[in-house]
Amino acid sequence: MVISMYEQLREQFIRADGPFREGAVDVFEQHILAGDNGKVTKAVLCATALGIYEAEINGEKVGDILFAPGYTYYPRQLQVQTYDVTEMLTRQDNTLRVYLGQGWYCGRYTFENKCQIYGEYSACAWQLTITCENGVVVYTSRDDTVTIRKSPYDYAGFYDGEIYHAEASGEDRSGHLGGGMPGGDGAAGRSDDVCGSGRKTVPYEGKLPEVLEEGILYTKMQETIPVKTVTKHGDTTILDFGQNFAGFVEIDPAHMNGDMLKLRHGEILNGDGSLYTTNLRKAKAETVYYKGTEKKKYRPRFSFMGFRFVELSGVPYEEGLLTGIVIHSQMERTGFFTCENQKVEQLYNNQVWGQRSNYLEVPTDCPQRDERMGYTGDGHVFALTGSYNYDTEPFLSKFLKDIRYTQADNSEGYVAPVVPARGPEGVGFMSMLGWGNAVTILPEMLWRQYGTDKYLREQYDSMKAHVECEIRHMGKGLMGKKDLWVSPSLGDWLAPGKDVKYMAMHNGPVSNAFIVNDLRILSETAHRLNRSEDEKRYREQLAKTSAAYSKAFVKKDGTMKDNYQGAYVMALRFVLPKGALWEACFGKLVEKIRKEGMQTGFFATEHLLPLLAENGQAALAFDLLLNEKCPGWLYQVNCGATTTWERWDALRPDGTVNESKMSGDNMVSFNHYSFGSVGEFYYRYILGIRPLEPGYEKVELHPFIDSRLGGVEGSYLSRAGEIRVAWKTKGDRATVRCTVPAAARLTLPDGSVQELGAGTYEFETEIR
Repeated sequence: MVISMYEQLREQFIRADGPFREGAVDVFEQHILAGDNGKVTKAVLCATALGIYEAEINGEKVGDILFAPGYTYYPRQLQVQTYDVTEMLTRQDNTLRVYLGQGWYCGRYTFENKCQIYGEYSACAWQLTITCENGVVVYTSRDDTVTIRKSPYDYAGFYDGEIYHAEASGEDRSGHLGGGMPGGDGAAGRSDDVCGSGRKTVPYEGKLPEVLEEGILYTKMQETIPVKTVTKHGDTTILDFGQNFAGFVEIDPAHMNGDMLKLRHGEILNGDGSLYTTNLRKAKAETVYYKGTEKKKYRPRFSFMGFRFVELSGVPYEEGLLTGIVIHSQMERTGFFTCENQKVEQLYNNQVWGQRSNYLEVPTDCPQRDERMGYTGDGHVFALTGSYNYDTEPFLSKFLKDIRYTQADNSEGYVAPVVPARGPEGVGFMSMLGWGNAVTILPEMLWRQYGTDKYLREQYDSMKAHVECEIRHMGKGLMGKKDLWVSPSLGDWLAPGKDVKYMAMHNGPVSNAFIVNDLRILSETAHRLNRSEDEKRYREQLAKTSAAYSKAFVKKDGTMKDNYQGAYVMALRFVLPKGALWEACFGKLVEKIRKEGMQTGFFATEHLLPLLAENGQAALAFDLLLNEKCPGWLYQVNCGATTTWERWDALRPDGTVNESKMSGDNMVSFNHYSFGSVGEFYYRYILGIRPLEPGYEKVELHPFIDSRLGGVEGSYLSRAGEIRVAWKTKGDRATVRCTVPAAARLTLPDGSVQELGAGTYEFETEIR
C-alpha cells in the first residue's frame, strides 16, 4: 500500500518544547546534503503548519506565498504546500530554515483578543524529497538533524506587529540588546526564553485536522507603493502613502542611519498632524526593527496592517528606506470602470481598494484593528460587486468550504457569523441572522455569475442544515409568531440613527426577509437537483413564512410597521410579490427617501439603488449616488477617502472622528467594504452588464444613463468573454457603444431593444 505524502506528513509534526508565550516565533534549522548520490534531478519540499510558517533554503524564501499554509477551520482542514526547490539546492551543504509563528491558530485573535483558540501550541511539519542520479534521499522535520535556532523575533502577531532583530553575520545574536516584549522599555538584553536558546524539538501530540490537502488560494504580495509625502511631527516623521491598503512596509537597512527604528501604522491623521490610532482598539500595529550587519531587506512574515500613514521614529527618513507592499489573496482582475465625473470614478476605485484590502484568506471585516475576521454577512453583501472586480470563484469556493467545515461542528446546524469559527465550542450564535445566510446567497451568486451549479451541489446539505435550524426556531422567540423567527438580532447593521438596542428589537423585517430568501433559494435548488420532497417542503414553508411576514410587518397601506428604510428595502427585494401592496410599499419607501435621504445599513444598501433603478426611479438612484452630504458615498470622497468606510459618519463635517461606540467598542474603520456594494450598481446599472443566462451565455445590456456622469466606459471579463460598454451624453441624446462575446439583448436609453450577436456596435439615441 502506497502512503501519500500528506499522510506521511501527519507523522512529522513538531513543536518547540517549553511553555506557550504569546507572540513567540520558533526557528527550526536542518542541514541538507544534496549531492552525495550524484546530481540532483528533482527536489520537492512538502510543508504545512498549525500556525504560520515560512521556509528558506540558503537564506532565500521558498515560494511566494504569505502566511502559509493559509487560514482554514483547523479542527477539520489544513492546507499543505508543495514546492519545487530543485534550483535552490547546491552540491554543497544546504540549510533549510523554517520560521514558525502562531498566526490564527494560537496567536492573539478575534475582537475578544483570545489566544490558543484552536490549539495550545503552534507546530509544523515538512518533508524534503531529493531525487538524485543514484537514488532518493528524504529529510523530514522529525529527523534528529533538526535543531532550534535562536529566534530573531522578540514578538510577532497580527494585531501588535513585529519586533525583529536583524542577524549579525556569523555572530551569536543572544547578546544583542533588544526591544523586549510589546510595551517594554527595550533596556534589557534579549533573554534566552525570548530567543529560543536551549530549546529542543518535540513531537507534536495535539489533535491534527481530519483533512490535509493542497491549498487552492493564497495571499501574495501584489504591488509596491512608494511614500508620497513626508512631514515632520515633533520627534517623529509622518509618511503618507497616498492610499489606504492592507499590507506592510519593507525596510531597506542600506538606507537606515541608526540602530533601531519603529513604525506605527494608521489610517488617518489627527487635526494636529499626528497619527490617529484610537480605532485600532487593542491592536498596536507596530513594527520595531533592530539593525544588524545583514544587508537583506526586512518585511513582516507574521503580521500585516491596514494603513495609509506611518509614523517613523528612531532614525531619520531617507529615500529608499521604506516601501509599502500591497497584499491580498491572489485573484485575476476582471472589471474596470472610468468616468468623466471624477468623484464617481474615485468612489469606484475606493470600493476596489476595499476589496483588495479585505479579501485576505477570508472576507475580513477590516484589515487594521483587533478583528480582521471572516464575517459571513459582510462577505455576501459585497460578493456580487467583488465578482465583477475580480474572478472570485476560487476565493469564495474556499470560503464556502470553510463554512461547511465550521458548520459540521455545530449541533444546531446554523452557519456562524464568523467563518472560520473560533473553534468547536464557539461556532457563533444564531441571533445574527443576515450573516449566516451567506450559505445560500453565495452559491446562487456563483451559479449566475460563473455559470456553474457546482457550489449549489456541494453546499446543498449545508444550506439545508442552516434553513432547518431557522425553521426549528420559528415561533419560539419573542411574541411567539408562527412561521417567523422573531428573536433579537442586529438587523440592518449600522443604519444611520439606529442604535444596537433599537435594531435588536426591530430586526424582524430584515431577519425574516433573509429567511424568505433562503427558502426561495433552497426550494429552487432542490428543484434543480431533483430533490422533489425537499422542494415541496421548502416551497410550502416559503408560502407560509411569506404570508406571515406580510401580516406581521406590512400594513395594508404599504407602511412597514417597523418604519425604517431597511425594512422597506428588504421586504420589497425578498418578500412581497409585485402587485398593489408592493406598489404601495415602494411608494412609501420613495417618500421616505425624498424626505430623509438615504438611511440604510449594511444589508439594505446593497439593494437600494438597484431597486430604485429597476422600478422607474433611476433619477432618484443617481441622486443618492451623487449626494455629497452625510450619509452618502461622495461625502466620503470629499473627505479624502481612498477606501469605503464602515460607518457613513466615520468622520464628522468638522474633520473629527465619530468615536461613538457600538456594542461597547469603537466602531470606526476607514477600510471596510460593506458599503462598497455600490459597485454592483456601477457594473449592472451604469454600464448595464448582467447575465441573461448563467455564466453570460447570453448577455443583457441595459445601461442607465445620467448626464451628470458625462460619459463612462467599462468592461467585465465574463466566462463567455469580455463585455465592453461605453456611453456619453450630449444634451438629450446619448451615444452607446458595446462589444459582446455572445448573443446579447440591449435596451437603449430611448426604450428600444436590440437583439445582438457577438461583435461591436454603436448606437445614437434619445434619452428618455
